[in-house]
Amino acid sequence: MGQQSKQPPNVVFIAVDDLRNELGAYGSAVKSPYMDAIASEGNLFTHHYVQVPTCGASRHALLTGYRPWKPLHLSNQAIEKELSDKSEGTTPETFIHRFKQAGYHTVGIGKISHSADGFVYGYEEEPSERRELPHSWSELVFDPGKWKTGWNAFFAYANGENRQSLKKQVKPYEKGSVEDEGYPDGLTTELALLKLRELQQQHKPFFIGVGFFKPHLPFNAPKKYWDLYDRDSILLSANPELPEAINAKSLHESGEFNQYALGEEKAGLQEPVSEGYARKLKHAYFASISYIDAQIGRIQEELNTLGLAENTIIVIWGDHGWHLGDQRVWGKHTLFESALKSTLIIKSPFERHQGKKVTAVAETVDIYPTLMELCDIEIGHAIDGQSLVGSMESNEYQSEEVAYSYFKQGISMRTDRYRLTQYFREEEPTIELYDYRSDPYETKNRAMESPEVLERLLPILKKGNTGLYDVR
Repeated sequence: MGQQSKQPPNVVFIAVDDLRNELGAYGSAVKSPYMDAIASEGNLFTHHYVQVPTCGASRHALLTGYRPWKPLHLSNQAIEKELSDKSEGTTPETFIHRFKQAGYHTVGIGKISHSADGFVYGYEEEPSERRELPHSWSELVFDPGKWKTGWNAFFAYANGENRQSLKKQVKPYEKGSVEDEGYPDGLTTELALLKLRELQQQHKPFFIGVGFFKPHLPFNAPKKYWDLYDRDSILLSANPELPEAINAKSLHESGEFNQYALGEEKAGLQEPVSEGYARKLKHAYFASISYIDAQIGRIQEELNTLGLAENTIIVIWGDHGWHLGDQRVWGKHTLFESALKSTLIIKSPFERHQGKKVTAVAETVDIYPTLMELCDIEIGHAIDGQSLVGSMESNEYQSEEVAYSYFKQGISMRTDRYRLTQYFREEEPTIELYDYRSDPYETKNRAMESPEVLERLLPILKKGNTGLYDVR
């Protein structure tokens, strides 16, 4: 491992908003050569699931290692309300804080917690100096450019306007005639490169968190990334219809997507959007991913140039998936595969982890203990996650491997073959079962026809019941 091996490994943690399993490495038509290369050199997790299919709540689970156990933990305010005003105690507020306690210099750039720049304020408010994570970061930096605030930058259009300033009279996509720095994620990359150069001079282990906004709505990217694709060749969703034998309450009317008032069509459960519009939206989503892929490529190149790559762990994590017309939904916020399954790549400098595809079931809360084990740091308190290092080395399936997710008054459990979801609501049916061996696109709820499977799986589902929906 060379000269850098005298100190603990550095960590570059890259959070990518709304990134489902839509990379070339996963078999997608998306052009993502840089992330694909990192995946080929490290561990690509093919069955990684988030705890909650919404940004802030998913990141709360990531950062704390805890599954949600009260309704607030399903909210985008989970981090602000649970962590932002706590005094520094012996228990770390996040795994990043634990790195800091262990002697790491920690730097946050962009959206790692829920806030776009790490500070607590509303979409249309003046920025505050109140940190969302008051104890985790040695440094918290961000360049909002011409958009001036983090939240303006999060919803940025190339002309310097944003969704708020234009009163939502905007399209859900944009092909910008700009270079990479013409959108905020390019500025984030520039800042990350600058910080890496500074950190290389410190001769101290570091954790740097880089939070990219795209492919979160609006699907805005420089024109050159749109030009990578032939729209006519983009495949439509393989499951654009409502599943059989479910209640529509399990899905939603794509409210977040429909906020973009100048979109050519509104999405809803009554009928799919037109094939032409679906292709345009997927084209925009793909272009946004290719844009972020190029930014990640620049970070990887800088690590190589600085001689840091051989002792640096790289994590690429999508905070949840996104329905691209699947089950007629455009958005996250469901307990279906499209919303819960997201990208996870871990590239460690250790030879035994290199070039392995991990098919074992993993969940977001597992990332905390995995990084602690890779960096030989004691956690010191009980969390819900389990280290993935064993799977990274052998990928042997363990029968107890399951991922639990929570939303919409429901608990969902994913095994290697099935998804079982139980809703705590009045609308029937409240139990849904999907068999990915016979029905990979969740076209039919098979709970009524599979009593023996339910009998076996329901007790395992109950183990994931944290009391979240108990009447209080």
